[in-house]
Order: sequence, then C-alpha cells, then structure tokens
Amino acid sequence: MGEHRHTATIDAGESDTFAYLCTGCPLGCRLEVDVVDGDVIEVRGFSCKKGERYGAQEHTDPRRAVSTTVWLVGGPVERLPVRAAEPVPKDAVLSLVRELHGLEVHAPVEVGQTIATDVAGTGIDVIATRAVQPKEQLPVAG
Repeated sequence: MGEHRHTATIDAGESDTFAYLCTGCPLGCRLEVDVVDGDVIEVRGFSCKKGERYGAQEHTDPRRAVSTTVWLVGGPVERLPVRAAEPVPKDAVLSLVRELHGLEVHAPVEVGQTIATDVAGTGIDVIATRAVQPKEQLPVAG
C-alpha cells in the first residue's frame, strides 16, 4: 500500500490520504488518494486519465506487469522471453514467477503463443514475446 499521509474528518466519516507514484505513463505523477471506509473518494495529482485510474486501482487492487524468461529446448538460445498476458495482482507476482522457474518450452515458438495458462491460480496466461525457430540440425554425413 502507498505511504499513509494523514487522516481528516469529513461528512462521510474519516478520510485517509495515501501517496503513490504513478507508473501509468512516463510523467510519473505524485498521486494523493483519499479513502473513506476503504472506498476511494478522490484521486489528485494526475496529469492524464491513466493517472486517475492508476491511483484508484493501486489502492484497491495493485497489479504489476510481469516479464521474465523460461527455458527453451531445441532453439538457438537457452531462454525464451515471456510476459503475463495482463497485469498480475501484486501479491501473486512472486508465486507466478516461481511457478515459471523450471518451465521448459520446445521450439518452434511464435510471438503471442500461450506458454502457460492460469499460472499460480491467477487466471492469467503467460505468452511468448519472441518467435524462435528450431535450431538447425547439422547435416548427417552419409
């Protein structure tokens, strides 16, 4: 959760303000999110609509983009770059990466190909971000 800034009393009850650094775009706005009884009532400090959505989501359901690599068998390289098809709940990132740790994928692989489904019980698939053809076999002398 973000840094807790202060608590104030308003008509609806006590308001808590949390500070976040937005990563929705390159601007990196410093956001303040006001919360009453667990509900986001206002987001301030954003320069674009992405920032407003990011602030509310970051407080209620923080998610992260996840990119990593898995073992590649039969290709010209040993590792295949992959990513989660959508942002992963922050508290599930480590479980997702650990589940992929020993995964082996066999060439050929296409960009966007699903490599694993419902990883770590998140309901999120992991997809390849690079196309890889099988390593060329050496001709057999005959």
